[in-house]
This record gives sequence, C-alpha cells and structure tokens, in this order.
Amino acid sequence: MNKIITYLFSIVLIMSLAFLYSFSSVKNSNKKIKNIAIEFAKGANDFLTQEMVNKLLIQNNKELVNQPKSVIDLQSLEYEVLSNPYIENANVFYTIDGILKTIVKQRVPIARIKTNNSSYYIDKHGFKMPLSDNYSARVLLITGKISEENLQQFTSFVNVILADDFLKKEIIGIHKTQKNEFVLSVRSGQYKIEFGSLEEINIKFKKLKAFYNKAYVDKTIEQYKIINLKYHNQVVCAK
Repeated sequence: MNKIITYLFSIVLIMSLAFLYSFSSVKNSNKKIKNIAIEFAKGANDFLTQEMVNKLLIQNNKELVNQPKSVIDLQSLEYEVLSNPYIENANVFYTIDGILKTIVKQRVPIARIKTNNSSYYIDKHGFKMPLSDNYSARVLLITGKISEENLQQFTSFVNVILADDFLKKEIIGIHKTQKNEFVLSVRSGQYKIEFGSLEEINIKFKKLKAFYNKAYVDKTIEQYKIINLKYHNQVVCAK
C-alpha cells in the first residue's frame, strides 16, 4: 500500500512540476522586451557605433522593443549581426530583467590592400573588410601583384611582422613585384628593402636586424637606397 501511495505521490509531483514549468515558460515567453543593450568586447572598437549595430537588430522590419520574447528568433538576429563584415563574433541573449543584450567583438585590421580596382582591409585571418567612413586604420599598406589566391600569403607574412615589436614599428608597406618578389617600405628612411621570396623569412629578418645594429651605430644607414636580403648569409646594399 505504501508503495502505491509513494508511486501516486511521485506522479502527482512530476505533473505539478511539469505544469509549473510550462506555466513559467509561457509566462516568460510572453514577456516583452523592455530595452536593447549593445556592448563591445574589449579591444579596438573603431569601425562600428551602437547605432549601427542597433540597426542590425531588426526582425521582419520591426523594432524589437515591446515585442514579446516568443516572436524573437535569437539565432536569426545573431546571423544578421554577424553579416556585418566588421564583426568577428556576436552573442545575442535575454537578461532576467527583460533586456535584449548583444555583445559584439569587432575585427581588427592588420593591413590595407590597394589595387587598381579596389581598396580594403584584411584581418589576421585574411578576412576582407571594406574601408570605413567612421575610421581609417593605421596599418601596413600592401600593393602590387595581388589576387585572391595569394591573399593568405600576404596575411601570413604580415602576421610574422606584427609578432615582432621592432618590425611592426619599422615596416610600413609591402609591394609584390611581377616576379613574385617582395619589397618592403620602412618608417626610418626612404630606402627600400628587397626581401625576395618568402623563403627563410626569419633568417632574412635576423640579417636585417644585424645590419641595422651596425648601420645605425656608424650612421651609414642614410647612404643607402636599397637593402637587399635575397642572398644567402649576406646583406647587399646599393647607395
């Protein structure tokens, strides 16, 4: 008898909990959005404004404030926010107090590509970002023989440069010639650095730093127009 009573009590308890959960879910889904909050993740946030992100948070051409939660598709809103080329990651969710919150992480440009037909930024993954009316990033300028196929090659090269404290301050431009060789522009002078191919990158930069250490000490750096790193175990300069 006790087992039957315990069994019946368990069934009633489960049904009660299910009813309360269902009631709570329905009540919660009918709650209306009180406001929209947009937060930018830590880091550079120069391309977008809160107003620009807010315009992305529109569903079926309707403002979301005062809309019930049940009619809002959070996943669809996230996809819409992520469609913006300046946004790397986005998280859209409800808060307990009825706020629709969006946390946005913007992409960080590492270089500007300039061709005869177009100009755009790339981030560390090689993702293309359009130029912005709001902000102009001070990044490496890449020119010359550029195609979709070699864009990742440029991206990898720039990432190597930016990983070095000295190089990221010194190198301001990369040009790829028709012979598929790379020429670098620098901040410290009018001379060019003929880098050649992208083989033995670290060895070539090591040679460049050793040359700089000597040329700055004896103040001969201003005499050169070209610093050639293409040859094995030597730096060839032209005045």
